[in-house]
Amino acid sequence: MDRIPILRMGDVLLVTIQVELHDQLAMTLQDDLAARISATSARGVLLDISALEIVDSFIGRMIATISGIASVMDARTVVVGMQPAVAITLVELGLSLPGVLTALDVERGMHLLGITRSGDADHAQ
Repeated sequence: MDRIPILRMGDVLLVTIQVELHDQLAMTLQDDLAARISATSARGVLLDISALEIVDSFIGRMIATISGIASVMDARTVVVGMQPAVAITLVELGLSLPGVLTALDVERGMHLLGITRSGDADHAQ
């Protein structure tokens, strides 16, 4: 079974989606990510969707669900790398993704999570 890698960077989990995200793979990602948040006590999730050119309503809901799961487990989610066409599609589908933070790239996403370039938590927030 295919799986999307989940990399740990300090107390943040980085998920970079590099393949077409079919429904079963999306469900597996949700389960794997919840397990990793629990196992690592991660406080943040960076979901890099820069390779996705198309997002349907199921994948949009999956992103919102991942954010909700992370939130319940005391972790914040930032979606990074959203292509303009994906943003337009999400708006046209009426998916506002409540509770989902977004950033243009991983560096800005890390900043939203309070992580500096050196990897230390930014306690000034």
